[in-house]
Amino acid sequence: MLNTRIYVSALLLLLAAGGACAQTPVLPLDTVLNRIYRNNPMLQEFELRAQAQNAMAKGARSQMAPMVGAGVFMYPYPGQTIMEERDKGMLMTVVEQDITNPAKLKAREKYQLSKVAMEEAGRDNTFNQLRAQARTAYYQWVVLEKKNSVLLESQRIMQFMLKLGKVRYPYNQSSLGSIYKAEGRLAEVENMLVMNDSEITRMNIQLNLLMNLPPETRFRIDTTVQTSVLTVLPDTVSLSAARSDIRQLDRTIESMQLNLRLENLQRKPDFGIRFENMMPRDKMMPQVFTVMGMVSIPIAPWSSKMYKANGKAMHLEIQGMQKGRENLMNEARNMVASMALELQTKRIQVQNYEQKIIPALRRNYETTLLSYEQNTGQLPLVIDAWEALNMAQMEYLNNLEQLYLIGVNYEKELEK
Repeated sequence: MLNTRIYVSALLLLLAAGGACAQTPVLPLDTVLNRIYRNNPMLQEFELRAQAQNAMAKGARSQMAPMVGAGVFMYPYPGQTIMEERDKGMLMTVVEQDITNPAKLKAREKYQLSKVAMEEAGRDNTFNQLRAQARTAYYQWVVLEKKNSVLLESQRIMQFMLKLGKVRYPYNQSSLGSIYKAEGRLAEVENMLVMNDSEITRMNIQLNLLMNLPPETRFRIDTTVQTSVLTVLPDTVSLSAARSDIRQLDRTIESMQLNLRLENLQRKPDFGIRFENMMPRDKMMPQVFTVMGMVSIPIAPWSSKMYKANGKAMHLEIQGMQKGRENLMNEARNMVASMALELQTKRIQVQNYEQKIIPALRRNYETTLLSYEQNTGQLPLVIDAWEALNMAQMEYLNNLEQLYLIGVNYEKELEK
């Protein structure tokens, strides 16, 4: 009966643990990036601003509102002597409409629509930054999970060596100092496990922030994710087409050029029409009206200085932006070339750890452990061999993390 109860209790615990794992979803990297693209408030801000600029562009071709007025015309002052009825003056109504040159309205609409393209390019640039942050946190989490596995294995090994040392101590096959040393190493591993779990939680919270989720949301990651970055140096054309910051700068220059064209169109005349209706107070007088067509003369010297000066200033600003774009392209090409070299070097280092360093140190540890189990070796030698293997594994994971991060930055520069 007692064995049955123990079996049932263990089964219930396993089912509860399995249910807890099943309730925690696994989010692949692509899912995380898609949620960031859809739900991140910074990206939604750019989208709403683009919609606002698009809405403003719909009214760019609108004319000025008409002016309506009413008053008197040739109305005598109070106390004046009126000799004839026609001298009583007239009541007057006025309708006036200013008509902006259609070429200016069309240019204003194109300039307003260019702001939409600027906001969209800004959204792409911001998403590239957020995507790099998400990949960094995700890959760091992957490395932390791998470190956690190494630390748990180290904890198991140290517990085994500590237990074995305590069993052999009464038979003078182990020293008290080596037992204390094993206890200290075991406590260090436990501290590292606590710190590692804290870092995993921090990465979870950081990804929650990027996905616009509550900080307490918990999920697991796909630890089998692989990153394969091809170190191919792109040419200038493909690099400028791929990078969102270059595209944003191009959209800004295009918008400034359209604004310059709009400013140059200020030399074109605007028009106006004015209608006046006058109703005499003398019923014997006929009703009269006045219709006037008007045109502005912007080429007058005292009025042309402003748009000429503005046009010159905008032209200089565009030249400055073009120089900035050229400098940004030079920096991008050099950065990509430098990262490609660094990525290749780090990949070789990681492969050396995987294929040479760790296998050799593992064989050394297994040899010393076997000697200790056969009473031909000492526990401190086993601990030293284990520490060398453990340090190599941790250094390998640190290099793997650096490989991931260099790859993230390389892809960020290439907009992948």
